[in-house]
Amino acid sequence: MLPLIDILFWISSLYILPFWLMMWFAPNHERTEALMRSEWVYLAPLAVVYAIAVLPNIVDIFILLGSEMPTPNIVVGMFEEREVILVGWLHFLAFDLFVGRWTWQRLVATGKPLYVSTPVLILSMMVAPLGALIGMLVTRELNDDKTETTPVGA
Repeated sequence: MLPLIDILFWISSLYILPFWLMMWFAPNHERTEALMRSEWVYLAPLAVVYAIAVLPNIVDIFILLGSEMPTPNIVVGMFEEREVILVGWLHFLAFDLFVGRWTWQRLVATGKPLYVSTPVLILSMMVAPLGALIGMLVTRELNDDKTETTPVGA
């Protein structure tokens, strides 16, 4: 029988797939909009599994990362434990999807065709910061239309 960590790893990995497929291949479809409208649908289940994995170890995490400046050796040491690998993977999945959704919204708002949006979103899934950067570049007209004179919180 598979350990719970492996089960959560694979279920969470499969859970995100329909959201990515919809954003890649049907970005303007009403079902894509309905699925991606609420963080409670696409993000909350991943966040709940993440919380279940993190909360039992939260004190240890704060002590380890708060007692000294994290170094590559500390991080590598943390990831020697299977539980930490699951936490890291869930972290990647949740935030890649969150950033991917933001990028998808920008691509849809600017009417980018599939041959532009799909590669950008695939990059967002695989290497989210690079996908977000390219997404910002190809949708920069969104920023050009807005004035930067409104103060924060106004």
